[in-house]
Amino acid sequence: MRSLVATLGLLLSLAVHASIDTYEFRDEAERERYRTLTEELRCPKCQNQNIADSNAPIAMDLRKEIFRMLEEGQSNEQIVDYLVARYGDFVRYRPPVTRTTLLLWYGPAALLVLGFGVLIFVILRRRRVDSAPAAQTLTEAERERLASLLDKKEP
Repeated sequence: MRSLVATLGLLLSLAVHASIDTYEFRDEAERERYRTLTEELRCPKCQNQNIADSNAPIAMDLRKEIFRMLEEGQSNEQIVDYLVARYGDFVRYRPPVTRTTLLLWYGPAALLVLGFGVLIFVILRRRRVDSAPAAQTLTEAERERLASLLDKKEP
C-alpha cells in the first residue's frame, strides 16, 4: 500500500512539473510581454483556455514559439499576426471587427433589441384588444343574436 501511494505521489508530481514552463527572460518587461501574450491568446485545442493555462501539447509549443519570437525581438503585433495567419482569428479572445465578424460582435445586441421589440408589440396589441369593449367588436347581427340567446330562458 505504501509503494502505491509513493508511486501515485511521484506520478502526480511529474504531471505538475510538466505543466510549468521555465524561460530565462532578459528583463522584467519581456517577461510581462510574454505573460500578456500567453494570457490574451486562446489555445486552438482547448478552445476555452488561454495558452498560459492550457496543458495541451499545442499550447506548450505555442508558448515556446512565443518565447522564441520574443528572443528574436519581434513586436507583440508581429507575434499575434503570425499566430492569426497560422490559426485564424480564433486564437484571439477579442477578434477584430471586420465584415466577417460583424454578426459575432453585434448579433447578440440585435437579437436583444428584436426581442424587446416583439415583446412591446405583443403587450400593446393585448392592451388594445383588452381595452376594446365587446359591443364594439360585434356586428349588429351578432349583437341581436347574442341578445336573443341571453333573453331565452332555459326550461
